[in-house]
Amino acid sequence: MNLGVTEKKQAELETRMAALGLREQDLEEKYVRSSGPGGQKVNKTSSCVLLTHIPSGRQVKMQKERSQPLNRYYARKRLCELLEAEELGTLSPAAQKAAKIRKQKQRRKRRSRTQSS
Repeated sequence: MNLGVTEKKQAELETRMAALGLREQDLEEKYVRSSGPGGQKVNKTSSCVLLTHIPSGRQVKMQKERSQPLNRYYARKRLCELLEAEELGTLSPAAQKAAKIRKQKQRRKRRSRTQSS
């Protein structure tokens, strides 16, 4: 399976999918025409990827890049993120990252309040 990324990134994605119990057989992949910026290239080719995880019914539509293989990679990555968030809740990497940013903002807000007083 060629996803248009380095072997290292592809191996990381496959490891992540295996940890979540995601199998390629459970994924239904469709290619549709993209919309938005990209000009004639996007209007002529079906580079947008619509990925459906059949057991959970989750759908991901990805048109981040003009390249179909890259969009396939990003769609799988996004599906992993969604399933992790659903499965792990506040322990998922995305939730932990959001919590870290929230703490940073609170810290900056406190600092600016104490300095201006």
